[in-house]
Amino acid sequence: MSNIYESAEATLGFISSPCLTKVELRVACRGISDRDALSKPDPCVVLKMQSHGQWFEVDRTEVIRSSSSPVFSKIFLVDYYFEEVQRLRFELHDISSGNNGLRDADFLGAMECTLGQVSESLDWIVHSKGRACTKQVTAEELSGNDDYVELSFSARKLDDKDFFSKSDPFLEIFRINDDGTESLVHRTETVMNNLSPVWKSFKVSLNTLCSGDHDRELKCTVWDWDSNGKHDFIGEFHTTFKEMRVEQEGKQIQWECINPKYQMKKKNYRNSGVVILNHCKIIKMYSFLDYIMGGCQIQFTVAIDFTASNGDPRNSCSLHYIHPYQPNEYLKALVAVGEICQDYDSDKMFPAFGFGALIPPDFKVGHLGACTWIQGVVEAYQNCLPKIQLYGPTNIAPIIQKVASSASEEMHTKEAMEYFILLILTDGVITDMADTREAIVHASHLPMSVIIVGVGNADFTDMQILDGDDGILRSPKGEPVLRDIVQFVPFKDFKHASPAALAKSVLAEVPNQVVDYYNAKGIKPKCMSDYESTRTFSP
Repeated sequence: MSNIYESAEATLGFISSPCLTKVELRVACRGISDRDALSKPDPCVVLKMQSHGQWFEVDRTEVIRSSSSPVFSKIFLVDYYFEEVQRLRFELHDISSGNNGLRDADFLGAMECTLGQVSESLDWIVHSKGRACTKQVTAEELSGNDDYVELSFSARKLDDKDFFSKSDPFLEIFRINDDGTESLVHRTETVMNNLSPVWKSFKVSLNTLCSGDHDRELKCTVWDWDSNGKHDFIGEFHTTFKEMRVEQEGKQIQWECINPKYQMKKKNYRNSGVVILNHCKIIKMYSFLDYIMGGCQIQFTVAIDFTASNGDPRNSCSLHYIHPYQPNEYLKALVAVGEICQDYDSDKMFPAFGFGALIPPDFKVGHLGACTWIQGVVEAYQNCLPKIQLYGPTNIAPIIQKVASSASEEMHTKEAMEYFILLILTDGVITDMADTREAIVHASHLPMSVIIVGVGNADFTDMQILDGDDGILRSPKGEPVLRDIVQFVPFKDFKHASPAALAKSVLAEVPNQVVDYYNAKGIKPKCMSDYESTRTFSP
């Protein structure tokens, strides 16, 4: 038994490729053709990265309504590896009104490049379906400061730009770069028919806001939104993040919103309204290692598919066939992921479950046991095969619910003590998709991640529903996940890849998922000092 384990470990090997730095990518387009004579496009850009010959969506911008030359406020954050060729694909879509998904969108075109090529601002001409436009991508390396700032603004007595109603104002914040160019940092939502709007609070990294330089000039512009995309300029003001912070606590921070044309032409002109900073809070962002070094443990659980579609384990064609020296795909996937996770679990005890088998007398989810080290899981897996009857169906919701129950207990401690990772190995499309979606939406509120590896040559296309039609997984009732916690990977995509490719692919998002959960909950690493890391300014 140990020979198989050692063979799998040796076959996979593990390669560490540290991230050199992080890069911000900003996207803008010019000259997108109109849909028709009466309407302009509603553009959205989807960023994809290539992995093992396939394109995977990384993120997408917001949809900008009625705009042929959009400047997107969404910023793509990408890890940069000098030693790798990182291929990017930027897809431009025209989104149907009332819908942010891509299913009914009109594909306008795409451009492909490497991350190295966008080390400077580059323009591409994109052609598709007889249309052409210019797409601009700019890249910027981030400095070492990972802290965020939470801001909220309101305004008072803005100019009215509409004849039959009040203005529909929104606020844009630009960072002034060293070369004098402007980079869009944030665009608020539009508050309809209101001259004294209160915009929603938002978070932005200090790197994005001011490149970590508190004295860097910021330009803030207020517009009156128009449905035709030709927004009316209301006014602007200039400030710095230092000015936002150093105002005496308890005093209201505000700026006059100035329209330079009115200021020159109108003798008694004072301003076009006042913009008020209601809230400014620096949020300390902790890293994955901060939580691990603070004592957070990774609780790793394995669930293995024992349905009949795997084939009789005694047959060499079975996915569960145990070869004396060559590990099967279940073992390869188990060792690849488990070898890394076990280093972050102090007791090395891993609950292992099986599903889809007939296990008398109650025919419920089978518990293989709490196994010591990944080698113990391998041995438990081998020992159970002669004792069970492979059957069905492929239901994984009960497994997710079982781990979620443990994660729920951890959530109530309000400390960064345990984070749960569930690895599910299955040979086919699950049969309880609705219940699984419901279970995942519930689990997204808990300190938990789910990794699903598809074993064998089945068509796993339907499993992509776990990513949602519009990039967001939803329950059957329409409730969206609070955060992305699921990673699905077909093992067959990695048969000809480098040995550590599977582990790298399925675990790449886990550190961010851990950090996102605890930071969103405001939970610090357990052993960090208790100094106050935030300052709040409010009127």
